[in-house]
Amino acid sequence: MVLRLLAGIVAGALLTAGAAAAAQEYRPAFRPDRMKGPPPGPANEVLVLGTTHLSGLPKGFDPALLQPLIDRLAAWRPEAIATEDLSGLQCDMLRRYPRRYGEGTLDYCPSTTAGAQATGLDVPAATAEAEKLLAAWPKAPTADQRRRLAALFLAAGEPGSALVQWLRLPIAERRVAPDFPEPLVTELERRRVQRNETTLISAPLAARLGLERLWSVDDHSADSPTPSEQEKGYEAAITRAWDNPASKRRRTIDNALTADLAKPGGVLALYRAYNAPETQALVFPSDFGAAMMEPSPERFGRGYLGYWEVRNLRMVANIRDVLAQRPGTRLLAIVGASHKGYYEAYLNQMHDVRLVDSATVLR
Repeated sequence: MVLRLLAGIVAGALLTAGAAAAAQEYRPAFRPDRMKGPPPGPANEVLVLGTTHLSGLPKGFDPALLQPLIDRLAAWRPEAIATEDLSGLQCDMLRRYPRRYGEGTLDYCPSTTAGAQATGLDVPAATAEAEKLLAAWPKAPTADQRRRLAALFLAAGEPGSALVQWLRLPIAERRVAPDFPEPLVTELERRRVQRNETTLISAPLAARLGLERLWSVDDHSADSPTPSEQEKGYEAAITRAWDNPASKRRRTIDNALTADLAKPGGVLALYRAYNAPETQALVFPSDFGAAMMEPSPERFGRGYLGYWEVRNLRMVANIRDVLAQRPGTRLLAIVGASHKGYYEAYLNQMHDVRLVDSATVLR
């Protein structure tokens, strides 16, 4: 009886191992990345620009040094620019679920108070009104129309797009007006000089190209709080996973590039390096791959990896939604460098998306 029981256990284990191996080796026959047409008309083209977060650069960094980068991006002439910002509509949803989305997540959401007070509209209503205006937007809008749209974008939780409208106004028209009170002027002037990719790259580039808005495609709907009793264990496990040779190599590269930013060509050198295949290849073993293999009983690292994959999938879905609204669009997606590989891998699965090599644009 014992022998038969042992034999059954061994047989079951072998079947389980065989099934696991088969599952590991299985590959789907359907490959959307190989079914790209081409469709009639112009293709959807996407350039993914991996970036350092400008808010983390040394205080003495001069934003004027970004001009050679902006010049090259402008020469590519994107028709839409996607930023790593949460949309007003997602923030509106997150605020309605405080049990899950606390301060750590909602800190990414801008205040809409000044815009709401000026327009009398909440986020959904301001979003709908802005879309209505843009649908009938004239070729030569007046200053009052631009200020009105900027106010609506602020009320809608889209300050990046509001800044685009502000920058498209003549300097003399960036002022208080009957329907544009002082708090809105103060808010936009404050944002105009903030140090982040949206205010220093995306908005000025959009204004220069004659675009009317930016597209906020970040996503934090996969955020969830770590139970208080697990916080220390989670932090310790992820910190241990990040302590590896690939992470040390990334830090060495980052420090060298940052030290040379003020030198001629320093900014372009940084962006070329951040978007280079060899630098991108360090991201997975230094961070998400290391987390996947960390051995905590709670599998903290795998939970972190799952969050990261879901976030990137939803960000890419937001980009695909923008492209679907106007097929044949040339879109620039500016995002933290750790996202770049995931963006490109997921976007490449889309039938109607062609990726553009950033090296050809940053040349």
